[in-house]
Amino acid sequence: MQSSLYLFCFARSRALPALVGYGVEGDEPLLQQHFRDIAAVYCEVPLDVFTGPSAEQRLQDPAWVGPRAVRHGEVIQNVMQHSPVFPARFGTLFSSAKSLQRLLDKNCGKIGRFLDHVMDKEEWSVKCTLSRAHARERLVSEKLSKQSGGPSSFPAGLRYLKERQLYGEADKELSRRLKVVCHAVAGELAVHSTNSLSRDIVRLSETGGKEVVANWAFLVHRGTIARFQTRIEQANMDHNDDGLFFQVSGPWPPYSFSPPLKTGKAT
Repeated sequence: MQSSLYLFCFARSRALPALVGYGVEGDEPLLQQHFRDIAAVYCEVPLDVFTGPSAEQRLQDPAWVGPRAVRHGEVIQNVMQHSPVFPARFGTLFSSAKSLQRLLDKNCGKIGRFLDHVMDKEEWSVKCTLSRAHARERLVSEKLSKQSGGPSSFPAGLRYLKERQLYGEADKELSRRLKVVCHAVAGELAVHSTNSLSRDIVRLSETGGKEVVANWAFLVHRGTIARFQTRIEQANMDHNDDGLFFQVSGPWPPYSFSPPLKTGKAT
C-alpha cells in the first residue's frame, strides 16, 4: 500500500529529543527528518487515508476528523515542551522524504527565522462576545430614565413609539460603543504581546443569546502571560454590565503567525 508523510511541525533539531508516542492515526511511530538545524516531525500514513474520493467524505465527518485533529494538536504541544515550533495545518501531506526535503531546502531560512521569533512565546486566542439583547435594554433604560418624568410620563401609545425610536438609537450607539471598546481592549492587550492580529469571525449558532463580535490572536511571551490575563480580567470587570465578555484560550501553537512557505503540497 502506497504511503505518504503526514507533517506535524518543524522544530529546532538541537532541542528535540526522540519523541515517544504515536502519529495521527494512533498506531504509527513519530519520526524526524533533519535538515541543518531544523527537524521535521512527521509520521507515515497510507496515502488513501487523506486523499481520494473516500477521504473527501471522511474529511467532512466531524466524528472522523475530531480525534485526529486532537491528536495533531497533541503532538505539536508535546514538541512545544522542548522547542519553538512552526506548526503545519491538519492534513499536510508529502509524497516522499525527498518531497519534504525539497520544502526544507527552499524554506530553511524562513522557518529558522520564525522559530527564533517565537522562542518562549505562545499564541493566545481572545474572543469578545456580546449579549445584544441585554446591551440594548440597558441603553434604552438609560435613555428613558433621562426623559422628563421617566417612561411613565408618556401616554401608552406615545410611550410605545418613543421606545421604538430609542431602540433604533440604541442599536446605532451600541455599534459605536463596540468599536470603541474593542479597539481599546485590543490595543491594551497588544501592549502585553509581541504580535497581534484580528481573525475572521465564524458565524455559528448563538449560545445563550451571545454572539462573537471580535476574534483576536496574540503572540505572548511566557514572561508576560500573567499581565496579559490580568488585563482580560479587568476588561471583563469594566464591561460585563454592558453585555460584553472577553474569553481567552490557550496556549496554542503559533498558527496565526506562521508565514506561508514556497511550497506546501506534496509533489
